[in-house]
Amino acid sequence: MRITSLLLKPKASEVLTAYLKQCNEPPWTSYFVKLKDVQNDQYGRSHFNWTLDTGTNYHILRTGCYPYLKYHCSKREYQDLTIEDKFFRFLKIVNFGLPMLFYGLAAIRLISHTEVVDVNEKTKVPIYFLYEEDKGSRF
Repeated sequence: MRITSLLLKPKASEVLTAYLKQCNEPPWTSYFVKLKDVQNDQYGRSHFNWTLDTGTNYHILRTGCYPYLKYHCSKREYQDLTIEDKFFRFLKIVNFGLPMLFYGLAAIRLISHTEVVDVNEKTKVPIYFLYEEDKGSRF
């Protein structure tokens, strides 16, 4: 298995899409990916829609929590999330990002499960979970 090289890091959005497809578009999922393994192409986005090429839409809650990016994905109909996105961004700024830093540092100890995402035939990226998810479970 070849983990991403420094020069060929995939975009975080590519990992997101590949993982959702790899899991057959689950009702929800929540994972961490190391910042060093991806290009942070969704910088500044906190709550947004992510539509796969199959037409399936997800509401994504996303935050940086050093040394990770944290994604929580829920399969839902498209909705205007502009206000929520701005609100979550505001909260992060007001708190100087400290809660997210502490969350990331705690996650280092709390992560108990790892999976590998096949981004393309050449690139595999490990993602991390607080616990192993029951794929396809509604809760």
